[in-house]
Amino acid sequence: MKFMKLGSKPDSFQGDGENIRYVATELATDIVISIGDIKFYLHKFPLLSKSARLQKLVASANDDNSDEIQIGDIPGGPAAFEICVKFCYGMTVTLNAYNVVAARCAAEYLEMYETIEKGNLIYKIEVFLNSSILRSWKDSIIVLQTTKSLRPWSEELKVVSRCLDSISSKASIDTSKVDWSYTYNRKKLPSENGSDPHWNGVRKQQVVPKDWWVEDLCELQIDLYKRVITTIMAKDMISSEVIGEALSAYALRRLPGFAKGVIQTNDMAKHRSLVETILWLLPVEEGSVSCSFLLRLLRAVILLECGEMEKNELRRRIGQQLDEAVFPDLLFRAPDGEEMLYDVDTVQSLVEEFVMHNRCAQADPTVDSEFHEFKTPHQRGSDAMARVARLIDGYLAEIARDPNLPVLRFVGLANLISAFPRATHDGLYRAIDMYLKEHPDISKSERKKVCKMMDCSKLSADACMHAVQNERLPLRVVVQVLFFEQMRTTTTSSGNTTPTLPGPIAALLPGGSHGSSRSATTNTNTEEDWDGVPTAEEIKALKGELASLRLGEKNGNHDSLKNSNAEKAKMKGLLVSKIFSKLWSSKERQGEISSSDTSESPGSGNAGDTKSTPSRSRRHSVS
Repeated sequence: MKFMKLGSKPDSFQGDGENIRYVATELATDIVISIGDIKFYLHKFPLLSKSARLQKLVASANDDNSDEIQIGDIPGGPAAFEICVKFCYGMTVTLNAYNVVAARCAAEYLEMYETIEKGNLIYKIEVFLNSSILRSWKDSIIVLQTTKSLRPWSEELKVVSRCLDSISSKASIDTSKVDWSYTYNRKKLPSENGSDPHWNGVRKQQVVPKDWWVEDLCELQIDLYKRVITTIMAKDMISSEVIGEALSAYALRRLPGFAKGVIQTNDMAKHRSLVETILWLLPVEEGSVSCSFLLRLLRAVILLECGEMEKNELRRRIGQQLDEAVFPDLLFRAPDGEEMLYDVDTVQSLVEEFVMHNRCAQADPTVDSEFHEFKTPHQRGSDAMARVARLIDGYLAEIARDPNLPVLRFVGLANLISAFPRATHDGLYRAIDMYLKEHPDISKSERKKVCKMMDCSKLSADACMHAVQNERLPLRVVVQVLFFEQMRTTTTSSGNTTPTLPGPIAALLPGGSHGSSRSATTNTNTEEDWDGVPTAEEIKALKGELASLRLGEKNGNHDSLKNSNAEKAKMKGLLVSKIFSKLWSSKERQGEISSSDTSESPGSGNAGDTKSTPSRSRRHSVS
């Protein structure tokens, strides 16, 4: 820290209690100056030789036959006044970044100009400010902080504007020219620790990071911080990404709990003002701040009850880069009073913004071309949609654990991304399985609506193996999974066509015919049976046949010389067809029993939306 010493005489100021200050000298004092509650017993001559204002005040006091002067509005108060008095007496006084502005404002108040005496206090302080303080990075920040309590004097004397220019100029300078100390929290490089295997003992000069200045500015209050960032941005020398990093660092420092998504509301007005200022300062360029930071800002905006304008602007910006998010950042807690755990509506609005932005980008190839030079709009859109699909699949799997999440909310969000490209539907299957596990009492039609979102042909082999043993899935879905897994196996092994299936089972597959020679009533009952969950007997049968299928694959792998790929495919096809046949035989038997029961009990009705009943011997799958 820079400092300047003025005067050469020893400091002879003394105190008598807390409210009296005097100069210890043989000469009797002849004037009393009251600054607030403190009385200064002083001598007229040294004061009047350097202060035009005191000359006027003493003359006025003499006219009133008084030897006491009241000064209540001097900037900096008693401490700043004492610095000025010591200078008048020629006593040693030290100026530094913490007291120089107060002394400058007090000297201006006392009119300590060069016209009164050459080398007066105002001149000396200005030299110190311009030659030392404003040339120092950290001293400029300290001085700027002290100006807040000295307004409007510090503004009128251009101290604030000079600090802003100094700080912004240093922040905007080429990093190769930064040769002063600064605060920058980062892990040390291996060469700095001496642990780098390629380090030969000669330390190379470390490259100064572009955001070297952001942490030092976090010391500023929000009003001064806003002015500094605005001045830096006006110079147009700093990239929007670095500005975004600065805003993120400031929010983490100044908003308790911001990193964890929990904002303390003990000072709502203060924190709301801070968040709104950060939003106002956000660079307009897309990608200048991370999506994770924007999502945390949105959470803060909601918790602090900021205006709808701020919420809508954040939703728009998040929608533009939603593909960069991770699903834990989407877990907004539901407002107080709601039964659900999470705020699904907010996430749905973000997905809708993304869809709209992506549609606009596809229609206008110039959108975002500045930030994505090497991909066509179609490629960018397809890649982004695939990432958002994975993101929302993970989010759906998490919120599915909420027992109060309605089917319509779950399905509505999933349908927004139903057309998005996915390599597999394994993530969506996990979400569906979790929802069915946590909501066992939903009706058959609701269960069908949930499972309809999944494309069974896009499940991986492991997911297929899990699904066909999953007692929570309707049999219709189990049949589809088996069919598409068999298609993949036969196509991969020998290029064979799809296996021959019983007509009623083929009708359950996508694109299959639902026509039947049976009566309409029987067909309806069969449809309801296939939409129900499998029984314990059916699950047991599937396990046995799947074990045989795996055994056949294992034997085929160990005896590849005896069995060709075509033979193995044929064996798998027969086994899967056997599974289909067993399922159909089971359903036919159940249909006969159901018909018999119906004829014996005419009063019993068959409701299309009856609640699904879990099997007694339920085996819970791992989700």
